[in-house]
Amino acid sequence: MHAKDILIDGYGRIREEVHAALDGLGPDELNARPAPDTNSIAWLVWHLTRVQDDHIADAFDLDQVWLSQGWEKRFGLDLPRHDTGYGHSPAKVAKVRVESADQLTGYYDAVHEQTLGALRGLAAKDLQRIVDERWDPPVSLGVRLVSVLSDDLQHAGQAAYLRGLLQSTAS
Repeated sequence: MHAKDILIDGYGRIREEVHAALDGLGPDELNARPAPDTNSIAWLVWHLTRVQDDHIADAFDLDQVWLSQGWEKRFGLDLPRHDTGYGHSPAKVAKVRVESADQLTGYYDAVHEQTLGALRGLAAKDLQRIVDERWDPPVSLGVRLVSVLSDDLQHAGQAAYLRGLLQSTAS
């Protein structure tokens, strides 16, 4: 198995977890925050998708799906255009509200398709290419791809946990 195939499989697992966390949830559950300083499922999935969109687009010199496919307008959030949720205060987390799970899965699936397209074109040598020199040591494409994969799976797991918590308190 080639490295790109492992990455494609890993990113496919993010998609599975995102869909499982959102399946059958309505706006009340998606936007619920158990406490004022916690994240909602909507925020967690929006954020993990924004990070993947932003980082993959940057690493492969692509346009962000958020902007190029009109998702920014469809969500209509009162946030800067390039905001990914990094460092959000509770007040900014509260601004991320959705009308349906389809809104989140639609955006995620569009980002996922762009990610898969980028990954399918990878050669092993590409993983060594430096994509971010702001760090010491500089970040290679391989490290960036694994970092996004790890971060996204953690947030998808948090969304799944929050789903279970909300459903257990509703019964």
